[in-house]
Amino acid sequence: MRFIPLIVARPEVQMAIDEAIMRARIEGKVPDTVRLYAFSPSSVTIGRFQSVVHDVNLDEAKKLRIPVVRRITGGGSVFHDEYGEITYSIVIGEDYHPALKNVEESYRYLAGPLVDALKDLGLKAGFSGLNDIVANGKKISGSAQTRRRGVILQHGTFMYATRVEILGRVLRVSKEKLKDKGISSIWERVTTLEREGVKLSRWEAYELLKESFSNAFELEEGELTDYELELAEKLIEEKYRNPKWNEMR
Repeated sequence: MRFIPLIVARPEVQMAIDEAIMRARIEGKVPDTVRLYAFSPSSVTIGRFQSVVHDVNLDEAKKLRIPVVRRITGGGSVFHDEYGEITYSIVIGEDYHPALKNVEESYRYLAGPLVDALKDLGLKAGFSGLNDIVANGKKISGSAQTRRRGVILQHGTFMYATRVEILGRVLRVSKEKLKDKGISSIWERVTTLEREGVKLSRWEAYELLKESFSNAFELEEGELTDYELELAEKLIEEKYRNPKWNEMR
């Protein structure tokens, strides 16, 4: 399986790269791929079927100069803090492992290295619901996926030092959703490694995840192909930088 080293870039670039890898994998041009990346500047990504107006405080995002980009995966809105979050991404054929045929099992199989990494740090970690990972009972990671022609794209967060106060300002979390979780504020639901007493730099968090994914999958370091880079450039211009896509709901 190919591993793409850390890429730090704007949200439209990261989302375009993920889709380009998936398309290239569907066409048989590239192998199954794992990559780790970070957003700069801090950004918000929203799920394929979300309403940007209902789920993001656009006034706050604009004030804080936080761009908002729509993903091709489902799930909810996500704040990606350039100072405290790393995103993992896996593009893989459904035939790689039997667990990938089932949606819930696939989430846990592909995000398992994150749970392993948290446990290696001495935290009590596990899965919650369909696509969340908790550390000491609070959400520290969420994942989203899409499937096309036998290929899965799954990506998700790893919050090592995310500024939860900024997250709370730019994301709209309904009182009903909080009530359903039995809590009154986002502070009670979300955590980071730093809030759990583990302070890591971006590079340390990256190396931690790289090692954990390497233990779970047989990884060989590689790079994006010219085909993927050209496709990503096209997707940036035609889709991920286009208000029609990002503001479609």
